[in-house]
Amino acid sequence: MTDEFVARANIEHYRRLLQTEEDDAKRATIERLLSEEEQKLQDLIQPE
Repeated sequence: MTDEFVARANIEHYRRLLQTEEDDAKRATIERLLSEEEQKLQDLIQPE
């Protein structure tokens, strides 16, 4: 449950960062991190 909370918090954080970040390299990094956290959350919610 704690891992799920952390993943959700990270997703919200990365989405907020993307709203204001203008640097393409930083945006790419944030988008990668966001994608990784979304996958982590999906794996926690629906483990295989």
